Amino acid sequence: MKFMKLGSKPDQFQTDVENIRYVATELATDIVISVGDVKFYVHKFPLLSKSSLLQKLVANNNDESEIDIQDIPGGPEAFEICAKFCYGMVATLNAYNVVSVRCAAEYLEMYEAVDKGNLIYKIDVFLTSSIFRSWKDSIIVLQTTKAFLPWSEELKIVSQCLDSIAGRASTDPSRVDWSYTYDRSKTEINGLRKQLTVPRDWWVEDLCELHIDLYKRVILTIRTKEKMSENIIGQSLKAYTLKRVPFFTTKGNNVTKYSNVVETIISLLPTEKNCVSCGFLLKLLQAAIIYECGEPGRAKLLRRIAGQLEKASVGDLMIRSSNGDTTSVCDVDVVRELVERFVMREQCAGTDGSNKFVDEIMCKDFSDADGSKGKVGRLVDGYLAEAARDSTLPLSKFVGLAQMVSGFPRVSHDGIYRAVDMYLKEHPSLTKSEKKQICRLMDCKKLSSVACAHVVQNERLPLRVVVQVLFFEQARAAGSSTPDLPGPVRSLLPRGSYGSSATTTTSEEDWTSEELQGELSSLRLGNNKGGVDNADKVTAKKVKRVFSRMWSNKERRGETSESDTSASTSGEIKDAAVVVNVKTTNRTQKKLLEAK
Repeated sequence: MKFMKLGSKPDQFQTDVENIRYVATELATDIVISVGDVKFYVHKFPLLSKSSLLQKLVANNNDESEIDIQDIPGGPEAFEICAKFCYGMVATLNAYNVVSVRCAAEYLEMYEAVDKGNLIYKIDVFLTSSIFRSWKDSIIVLQTTKAFLPWSEELKIVSQCLDSIAGRASTDPSRVDWSYTYDRSKTEINGLRKQLTVPRDWWVEDLCELHIDLYKRVILTIRTKEKMSENIIGQSLKAYTLKRVPFFTTKGNNVTKYSNVVETIISLLPTEKNCVSCGFLLKLLQAAIIYECGEPGRAKLLRRIAGQLEKASVGDLMIRSSNGDTTSVCDVDVVRELVERFVMREQCAGTDGSNKFVDEIMCKDFSDADGSKGKVGRLVDGYLAEAARDSTLPLSKFVGLAQMVSGFPRVSHDGIYRAVDMYLKEHPSLTKSEKKQICRLMDCKKLSSVACAHVVQNERLPLRVVVQVLFFEQARAAGSSTPDLPGPVRSLLPRGSYGSSATTTTSEEDWTSEELQGELSSLRLGNNKGGVDNADKVTAKKVKRVFSRMWSNKERRGETSESDTSASTSGEIKDAAVVVNVKTTNRTQKKLLEAK
């Protein structure tokens, strides 16, 4: 840190009693100057010789020996340094006190016209030659200016700090030879100091120490006067937010203060797409919700996030609900609005972008060439699987969000199956009709073999869903994509799914398959507690029960003649045998056929 020493005489200021300071010399003091609560017993001549203000006050004081100056910037501490300068005593200026002393000297009118080499001149030289040439000192001085407004603004100390900081932040990293926070420019190897490449965002951590108003002015100055990548500015905004804003709770925090910080950061976001990550935008949205930021700022964030929603992760979307009217843990409404805006962005592509939900830039930039819709579909599947763990999540919200992406392309429906299964697991009190409603969200023909194996042994699913999967597995094994399903089973299919080709998973769904494999192992372990063949018996029992219902329904309706029914029944038994042969042991298959 740079510093400047004033004077050379020993410091003779002493304290008599509380709030009384005096100069200990043989010559008696002849004036008392009250500054705040402190009284200074000093001599007229040294002070009046350098301060035009004190000359005027003494002249207008009608020969009284006491002067009162209550509004001097910096208070008693700054005045004492000015007084020591007048006496020629030792005093030290540095980045922490130079602003207060400079403002106090201005207040006391310590100009060159009063005395050559006066305090104002010396401080200005110190600022120009030392402080504003130092990266960290400039930041410290800028931070201290806030306490001395409007003096520091009128004296142009603030503007000079801004120019200094902006200029150094925009310096070519190869020319950066000063220290900065988390210095990564040098390291020691075998006792030698080796120069490493300075990162382009070397300056972002140091600016985190600034008050939000000053930080905003620095960023605006950098944008206006210097050439700086918006990507780096985005990194600075992220670093500042993560350091200055507490997340997840408002307990013990100043809501108004942090709301101002968040709204300011939102206003500073780069206009270019992808300059800030979707994950950071979602954290910012969470903070905006927690600290009750204004609707314009939240709407701006929602538009920005919707413009790159495909780049979010499931963890990013796990925003906790802050609505006192709901008991849900996850804020599904926010995610729903994001997906809605994403859909609107697609629909307005090629239009004038005047829709209130989306920006014109987002509409023009939209393209599904990178598979954005598929990525968002899988993202929502993963989010629903996590949100389903919330036992207070209403079925209507779960189904509503899932239906919004039901038309998005997916190679596999393993993700939505995992979400459905998790919801059934955490909400065991669902009625049969509710289970049927939620199971319609998935296309059983698009389940992987791992998911199908899980379905067959899943006691939480309706029986007809299990049979539906068994039929498709039979058809898949036989090399056919369009099995001739009985009417009752065909009626279970989602609209438009019957006759579609079966699919398998890709590496993009591996995370889902891995979790399903783990759950499948758990199911097997649980089912095997009663015996080695227990899992096979469970599967066979399910198939037997459903086929019994199907056959009994046919007989009641009289859909076919007795001979046709016999032939059909024989064919269905054969189909069931093929399915069970794939899913069960030969012994279980034999018992099933005998039972029929």
